[in-house]
Amino acid sequence: MARVLIISGSPTANSRLHGLTQYSEQRLQDFGHEVETLFVADLPAEDLIKANFAGPEIVKAVAAVDRADAVIIASPVYKASFTGVLKTFLDLLPQKGLQSKLVLPLFIGGSIAHLLAIDYALKPVVSALGGTHILQGVYGTDQWVTRLEEGGYRLDDDLQLRLSESVSQLHQELQWKTERK
Repeated sequence: MARVLIISGSPTANSRLHGLTQYSEQRLQDFGHEVETLFVADLPAEDLIKANFAGPEIVKAVAAVDRADAVIIASPVYKASFTGVLKTFLDLLPQKGLQSKLVLPLFIGGSIAHLLAIDYALKPVVSALGGTHILQGVYGTDQWVTRLEEGGYRLDDDLQLRLSESVSQLHQELQWKTERK
């Protein structure tokens, strides 16, 4: 069993991004992995903005990244990039904070026009943090995720298939990594 940390960079509690992260969390738990979700927007804003590395909640969040075997970095796309709140948190990670970790990006945006935000905005930051094993990310649009009246989300069939394939790949990579230890 591996530890997977989902880092949600959504600044809002009702983001359709949560449809992607909740689906991924359930699939990973079905595979037997331990999954924890970190909602960056719940961290103290002053600690994030002022780069307070010693803030108790920041220390706990950075430790969660350190403990993880894999990290899912999830964000809505704003202005052709991931959210500012996510960037402020990533800036607080140690220089090699993602070294030896599998990284799976999950992004959602208003249109397909920002599909390359994963490649051009996130991947350079992950690389700067020592991340060398970045899996094929999944990009969805708001139209492919429906909020359900009773709570939860319904994903478009194609999005669900692509997400399922990426999470399965993450699972396989985690198994391979565990067998090599």
